[in-house]
Amino acid sequence: MADWPYNTATWRRLRLAKLAHDPLCFACQLRGQIVMARAVDHIKSVKSGGDPFPSLDGLMSLCDRCHNEKTGAVDRPDRAATGRRFKGFDAQGNPIDPGDDWHGGGASKDQKCGT
Repeated sequence: MADWPYNTATWRRLRLAKLAHDPLCFACQLRGQIVMARAVDHIKSVKSGGDPFPSLDGLMSLCDRCHNEKTGAVDRPDRAATGRRFKGFDAQGNPIDPGDDWHGGGASKDQKCGT
């Protein structure tokens, strides 16, 4: 996490504000689990043209596992991406990823995956 914008005081303040506002992992909550978040992730990655310092609703609080899963699935252009941000299903058996086609399609994954 040494590259810009993550090595700035602005990012550190924004990250702490997001974790204070949403201390639980977004994806784990969708699975019905209560897990403390440690990472803050851009809903639209900076590499994809996302704002490096968005408002809090442009960020997701995630546990390390979910952050790594999301980054590997959609934010790594050097790897074969699955396109699904989060694996798993809710208690009703529905996919937890708000960007999954099951949830209606049409809107981009960035628009559907908020906190």
